[in-house]
Amino acid sequence: MAETRRADGRRNYELLLDAARTAFAEYGTEVSLRDVARRAGVGIGTLYRHFPTREALVEAIMRRGLDGLCVRADELMESEPPGEALNSWLVAFSANSSRYAGLPGSILAAIDDETSELHHSCHAMRTKAAQLLARAQQAGEARGDITAGELLLLATGVAWAGQQTPNSADMTVRLLGLVRTGIDRA
Repeated sequence: MAETRRADGRRNYELLLDAARTAFAEYGTEVSLRDVARRAGVGIGTLYRHFPTREALVEAIMRRGLDGLCVRADELMESEPPGEALNSWLVAFSANSSRYAGLPGSILAAIDDETSELHHSCHAMRTKAAQLLARAQQAGEARGDITAGELLLLATGVAWAGQQTPNSADMTVRLLGLVRTGIDRA
């Protein structure tokens, strides 16, 4: 009997994640949690047993992508020159951050909030961003007076701005290029 309940719990967990991905893609991260539960074919209580807060659900959906960004940072540090590695990672970070409407705001709120469900994953990304940035700064390929926190704020802001345009992926890459090169010709 306990084995059946565990199997049901795992199945419900996966059904909720699938339903949330679909609902987030359609309506953003602020979609009704009742709608997510309904789409999964479970009650709202089942959703809250697995994900006690909206942020816990967002974190579960984003965990794989956020962990992947950390792995990608390590790969880039091994294979790319410092400035290119930083730029490539920022593009990947912004693309991941703009996957769902509302996600950039969730990431911004979680970066410094240790009580946030997303904080651990965001903190790991901040650490990787700091490593990439320090490497680029040491090579003279990034300003010495910018912090990893500022860099993530810029990239998350770019992700949000990119979401507001019809060709969001292209606009995000363009805006990141402008951030990297600046607009001052002096």
